[in-house]
Amino acid sequence: MVSAIGKTAVSGPIAVGVLGLAGDEQADLSVHGGLSKAVYALPSEHLAWWQAQRQTRGATMFEETLAPGFLGENLSLQGLLEKDLFIGDRLDFGDVVLRVTQPREPCGKFNAVMGYALAAKDMVQSGRCGFYLAVEQTGFLHAGATCQVLAGSRSVRVSEALQHKAWKHLR
Repeated sequence: MVSAIGKTAVSGPIAVGVLGLAGDEQADLSVHGGLSKAVYALPSEHLAWWQAQRQTRGATMFEETLAPGFLGENLSLQGLLEKDLFIGDRLDFGDVVLRVTQPREPCGKFNAVMGYALAAKDMVQSGRCGFYLAVEQTGFLHAGATCQVLAGSRSVRVSEALQHKAWKHLR
């Protein structure tokens, strides 16, 4: 199975172009990457929950603490949850501006990486999916940088968009 899901932390500034972070890769460009999915962000608060899911859902051999990047995110954020962000909101890091475009939709590779068959279903049901970002202003990001949320139209929350997509797939 070819996957680019496991990312590793970088130190120092990283260039952000219209197609994402310098050095980032996507294995399946039919569902990942591109202008509207240039960056995948995940709230760091979700990692402990995902680790617990792996250990209680039949993947007890996985004892290691999940590090940022494990779920494929190339931007780990703190304090910005799916229920609080809306499609169209912008994250202004000063030098870089990113726009929220859609929630992440899990695939079968996610189940394999997480080590249990219901991981994708858990992502949808829990809403702990993270979200994709388009790059509106290129520049450099730095670890530990703060951002300001600039409100978009505020009509659809990321969490609501995920549930809508899930409902369409279940029909």
